[in-house]
Amino acid sequence: MYDIIGDIHGHAQPLEALLETLGYTKHDEVYSHPENRQVIFLGDFIDRGPHILETLIIAKSMVESGTALVVMGNHEFNALAYHTKHPTDDRFLRAHTEKNQKQHQATLDALNESQLADYLTWFATLPTHLDLGSLRIVHACWDQTQLDLITHIFADHDSFNASLLTAASSPGDPLFNAIETVLKGPEAPLPVGHSYQDKEGNVRYRIRIKWYEPFNGQTIAQYMMPPTTPPDPNLNRPLVLPSHAKPQGYPATDPPVFVGHYWMPSKSPAPLTPNVTCVDYSVAKQGLLVAYRYNGESILDATNYVAVPAQA
Repeated sequence: MYDIIGDIHGHAQPLEALLETLGYTKHDEVYSHPENRQVIFLGDFIDRGPHILETLIIAKSMVESGTALVVMGNHEFNALAYHTKHPTDDRFLRAHTEKNQKQHQATLDALNESQLADYLTWFATLPTHLDLGSLRIVHACWDQTQLDLITHIFADHDSFNASLLTAASSPGDPLFNAIETVLKGPEAPLPVGHSYQDKEGNVRYRIRIKWYEPFNGQTIAQYMMPPTTPPDPNLNRPLVLPSHAKPQGYPATDPPVFVGHYWMPSKSPAPLTPNVTCVDYSVAKQGLLVAYRYNGESILDATNYVAVPAQA
């Protein structure tokens, strides 16, 4: 069975502590489990943390040896776009703004030119999602329509090439919309004149929404993902979504789906619904590095989470 691990962001020491807590041991520099369990990494290995190269070495070696599976995170996609130029001019697909460089700086500092090139090549091969029958894995949002589009577009490709990266980085392109949805999560605009500060102090005019819940007129605070901590009273007002953007929710009869991405603030990991869970608990903000021990269940079990603190 599987041990699904959330966003690591260069925190290799908690990762090693979590793997050891889960019963994995290192042989020939690769972690494996005596009962042949596999880790599934939810992406976001890079940026922010103090040991990015060490994190990448652990994860890539496990994937290559077959002791782990992996999906792409938005930070791996962002890195590919940051280092790829547009085919028709000198622009990079992800602009080198002060904000974007600050977000990526820890990775730039951690990897030399050769290492960066090698890991970008690996990032380009990472799948956007895994449907393993009894469970599903995606970094931010399981949207079947968008995932079907991605699968169709990639039918003749085994990695993100420059053409696909350009399409995925071009607003208005169908692939852009699909990648934004599944790797970053759907968003909704706030009313004119309203904003909030995110975990990094950036002013936001849009919120990530609880795509897994049907929208039935919830307030902004009730439908944003995750909630602000502490609660922001300015967000206790109705959220208005256009009719084409109202989520129907993740079907209760579908297999469990595991996501990362959302920087959950709680110190007590728990399912979001009986068959949806986030395993990103903000290790890069002094939170927890979390795994869910999946053993084939169709209803998620709150006792199956395993966590270690950021300073393991």
